[in-house]
Amino acid sequence: MDRKFPIGKLSLPESYTQKDLDQWLDDIALLPERIRKEIQGCSDDVLLTPYREDGWTVRQVITHLLDSHINSLVRIKTALTEDNPTIRPYNQDGWIQVDFQFEIPLELTLDMLENTHEMMVRVYESLNENQWERTYTNPESGTTYTLAQSAALYAWHSNHHLAHIRLVTQEEKS
Repeated sequence: MDRKFPIGKLSLPESYTQKDLDQWLDDIALLPERIRKEIQGCSDDVLLTPYREDGWTVRQVITHLLDSHINSLVRIKTALTEDNPTIRPYNQDGWIQVDFQFEIPLELTLDMLENTHEMMVRVYESLNENQWERTYTNPESGTTYTLAQSAALYAWHSNHHLAHIRLVTQEEKS
């Protein structure tokens, strides 16, 4: 198994159905609960274990998910209020280090992730057919995403990092 991409690399759909949207929103909505179940009873040693050599620890993965998905809300709202905006990238590794510099409790991060996902899903659920087609561009990759593709992206991103967490917790449980 490829520990860097345990569920495979992202493949953005060109088209989608309502069933696809529903699945993506379910994946986003359920991530915080799935993480809580996955790490329940884990020691600090497990939470501070990287999922691969030179990879993030379980705690860092959770922090990264919050950072990324908070940024996703800004990206979605910007796409809804501007015509094909260029989003602002951020330093993912730097952001993770800031949280640990201030020793932010994991429970606070999990609560914020839960609330962020609730907001993401509510915003996505409010979109009409035309709004799903609104776009933003990532200047680092040069990729332009529709909001439907962003839902697919963040569903994949949720499952991708949940799989990273499971690499550590499943080893611990076996």
